[in-house]
Amino acid sequence: MIKAIIFDCFGVLAEDGWMPIKRKYIGENMQLAQIVSDLGKQNEYGLLDNATHLRLMAEAMKIDEATLEKAIGIRVPHEELFGYIAKNLKPHYKIGLMSNANFNVLTDLFTPDQEALFDASVMSYESKLIKPDKKMFELMAERLGVEMNECVFVDDQERYVSCAKEYGMQGITYTDTKPFIADLEVMLANSNY
Repeated sequence: MIKAIIFDCFGVLAEDGWMPIKRKYIGENMQLAQIVSDLGKQNEYGLLDNATHLRLMAEAMKIDEATLEKAIGIRVPHEELFGYIAKNLKPHYKIGLMSNANFNVLTDLFTPDQEALFDASVMSYESKLIKPDKKMFELMAERLGVEMNECVFVDDQERYVSCAKEYGMQGITYTDTKPFIADLEVMLANSNY
């Protein structure tokens, strides 16, 4: 039976500041998404300098250039995912945070309400362990007070999810919120039998 859900930070609970902007200003507009993608490729190939790339993206998205520039390159809490955790997971499961991080993401990145959702954390800077070291996964389970086979590990890196599975946990590779929630709901429903 699953008793704990363990989340990675970067790429899962903390997303690039670009992602909320993308959802708000591009959304399901496939034509605009293609334009922005093409501009990004031109920038990556050196055909557009950074300033021109930023200006053209802002114009295409009909957004203030300064707002777009501020969002690019920062990490922000994934509000939708935190809402799901608070409402659907925290009342029934222990919640863990395990990250290869060189600072305390709980206090430096998340709000006090978001921080309060976690029952335990293991971060590389304080544990002196780094994923995919099995000892890091074991320490996470120990801090949560559960067995390895009672955990689901969620990470955007497939290699870390594969290791978690080798160590006896269940795992989900995070790509986007909706498919993640669907996969997790199936996994949790099946674990109750």
